[in-house]
Amino acid sequence: MSDAPTADLRVITTEDAPAAIGPYSQAIRANNLVFTAGQIPLDPATKHVVPGDVSAQTERVMANLGAVLAAAGSGFDRVLKTTCFLANLDDFPAFNVVYGRFFGDAPPARSTVQVAKLPLGVLVEVEAVAVAER
Repeated sequence: MSDAPTADLRVITTEDAPAAIGPYSQAIRANNLVFTAGQIPLDPATKHVVPGDVSAQTERVMANLGAVLAAAGSGFDRVLKTTCFLANLDDFPAFNVVYGRFFGDAPPARSTVQVAKLPLGVLVEVEAVAVAER
């Protein structure tokens, strides 16, 4: 038997972000690390995709991501890494302007990729790994 410590795993849920629509969690907290599911621009109140361009959709994605992080005891200032998915990499400059407002002077590491298709035909999805309060 190993003497290695076991992870304290906790499912994170909040009504301030869209509920999971499949067999996944909004986030998992493992000890003081938070792993979020990808957030898309669904309004949690209406459960509809917000209308508009990539800037409008990114605003909603980041609001959803912030709500999940807060529910896990974290925030944008504690994000270590994001993975960003764009339906069209030509939207990167507009996406980047909105995204950048949420991270200040010490932005996390990031990967951004263009994908063939995103759920519900949205333009953007973002997931994060963050540190939570102890």
